[in-house]
Amino acid sequence: MMQATELSTIDIARLRACPVNGDPFRHMIVPGFLRADAAPAVDSDYPKLDRGGSIPLGALDYGPAFARLIAELRSPEMTAAVAEKFDIDLAGRPTMVTVRARCRLKDGQIHTDSKGKLVTALLYMNGGWEADGGRLRLLRGPDSLDDYAAEVPPDAGTLLLFKCTEDAWHGHKPFEGPRRAIQLNWVVDESYLKREQRRHGLSALLKKLPFAS
Repeated sequence: MMQATELSTIDIARLRACPVNGDPFRHMIVPGFLRADAAPAVDSDYPKLDRGGSIPLGALDYGPAFARLIAELRSPEMTAAVAEKFDIDLAGRPTMVTVRARCRLKDGQIHTDSKGKLVTALLYMNGGWEADGGRLRLLRGPDSLDDYAAEVPPDAGTLLLFKCTEDAWHGHKPFEGPRRAIQLNWVVDESYLKREQRRHGLSALLKKLPFAS
């Protein structure tokens, strides 16, 4: 098992010290979760993508610093900390990772995550975010982006965690351009994981075609 002292890219202590907010649903916003001294190498090794959408990790090429980050996000220490904060048993639950590099105008529509997901973690990898669009809003319902309790600018190193419940509505105003995020999900079982991997893999393939938007 990887020891906590070996977690060189993420700050588990910062996560553990962060309170869980219940408005409008159970979530945590953890600025500085990616360690500042690790950020330049991770940034350099981030997958080179020129298209939008969520791309499964297995379809990407990336460098060793990025690989180290993913390993630490999936580590037993990370899983244990998240399980404790959200009072949920994640022991033995599979994890799924997808990566984004660009945002399209159609992205960010109001939604909840699928029932097969237990907890969502979003780690943002952008510089200081100045745009009005692209800031994820945690919503009180499905009807309006203006009815929100919290707004998360996708600044470098900021982690957003939330429990995937029926009321976990979220979305953001339209934005087009570079917007990098790593999404990690703890999911219900291997069958769901394989199904989602096939779906994301097909979607990634279609996005490479000339007519794909």
